[in-house]
Amino acid sequence: MPPALCLLAALCVGLSKSGFPGVSLVTVALMAEAFPARQSTGILLPLLIIGDLCAVHAFRQHTLWQQIARMLPPTILGIVAGFFLMRSLPDASFRPLLGWMLLSTVLLQGVRTVFPEFGGRIPNSIAFAWAMGIWAGVSTMVANAAGPIMAVYFIALALPKENLIGTSAWLFLIINVFKLPFSASLGLLQMPSLLLDLSLAPLVLVGNIIGKRLIRRIPQRAFETILLLSATAAAIKLIL
Repeated sequence: MPPALCLLAALCVGLSKSGFPGVSLVTVALMAEAFPARQSTGILLPLLIIGDLCAVHAFRQHTLWQQIARMLPPTILGIVAGFFLMRSLPDASFRPLLGWMLLSTVLLQGVRTVFPEFGGRIPNSIAFAWAMGIWAGVSTMVANAAGPIMAVYFIALALPKENLIGTSAWLFLIINVFKLPFSASLGLLQMPSLLLDLSLAPLVLVGNIIGKRLIRRIPQRAFETILLLSATAAAIKLIL
């Protein structure tokens, strides 16, 4: 029977893909508490893909494929860089690195929560797209924590909310599937972890259903503020 932290993390994956992006950072922290930090990234990846499939199904009609084509090259480059970083980094150093990556994205998500239009005045340039794409690629490979980075980029383009969610859904599905062979090469995808993911998959679907109902009933800013404080505490614990 999976530990309670795993059950909660799977629910959080579903919540994050239903319109609560800040929950994804808590998911990373929960899995890093339940397992060794490096191993946790591989266990989480298949669950994220299941959540991405839910999001794609719900928002597929709002996808802007030209934006996906623009962001894929720098993001893939960042994933490859993150792979070599993970391969060369000793286990003792990975836990604090994961903490710092998580803390940086928590801070970015926190700014977005307080200032929803943050990023809207950033120039729409190729250099900005590549910088954000590479940062997102490294973050998603090392820590599965690229959501707030991509959100800031798409807000800078002034995308309507539906297009932002639909484009992000397909983009994350593509890059998470792309990460599979890299995670397998690092030994992070093994039969025991895949069986665990299989047992947790229904909870991702449950979390997605709960999230769709909650988003209409509770103030999203207050909810995500609590989650961000929790993720910040977890990040600091990983660093220390």
